[in-house]
Amino acid sequence: MKNKYKVGILLLITVILFITYNILLRNQEIYALSKYGSRGDEVKQIQTKLKNWGYYNGSVDGIYGSATLAAVKYFQRKNGLTADGIAGTKTLQAMGIFSSSSNSSSSGNTTNSSNLNLISRFVHAEARGEPYTGQVAVAAVILNRVKSSKFPNTVSGVVYQSGAFTCVQDGQINLAPDATSKKAAQDAINGWDPTYGALYYFNPNTATNAWIWSRPMTITIGNHRFCK
Repeated sequence: MKNKYKVGILLLITVILFITYNILLRNQEIYALSKYGSRGDEVKQIQTKLKNWGYYNGSVDGIYGSATLAAVKYFQRKNGLTADGIAGTKTLQAMGIFSSSSNSSSSGNTTNSSNLNLISRFVHAEARGEPYTGQVAVAAVILNRVKSSKFPNTVSGVVYQSGAFTCVQDGQINLAPDATSKKAAQDAINGWDPTYGALYYFNPNTATNAWIWSRPMTITIGNHRFCK
């Protein structure tokens, strides 16, 4: 009788482990995992994001072909991710594509949340009224400075660097950002850089600093000239 009881317990444990693996683990692998050969709406989201950010030049057709694979690898390399061409959870999060599982894992990241809020306020203060691409570009300059050895290596350090930005001096950095500023900040964080790596920007109509005019220009968007 005892042996039968033990066998029953073992069978029950085996069934529980089997169900746990198939329902939880396997679904987690399948969920939010697009790769070469995949098709569907998630692939369309990936293609749309990468096309908007200049990583992808193909059609938004929902087919994860060789062009999409190359674009994902390019995005991964630029964002410090493993360049395997697979749009797993981390890559999708970096693109701003969230599933219910990836959303819960990222929501507790207060550092990213703080950065997003500060960059959003910066964009609102410095570039409200500019074209949307120009707002993303201003946010990208902040992130480019963080990556550069010439500037502080944190978002707050860059934004609040002494004498760097007028919006800090006049207090506009403290204004509440609108939805467009938040979206532009998120797009820049996700990798869109319309400035081609610019570290500076200025308004040619109002700039009085002779030095800034000597910087090599990368692009002009709206009222701002971006340069290195």
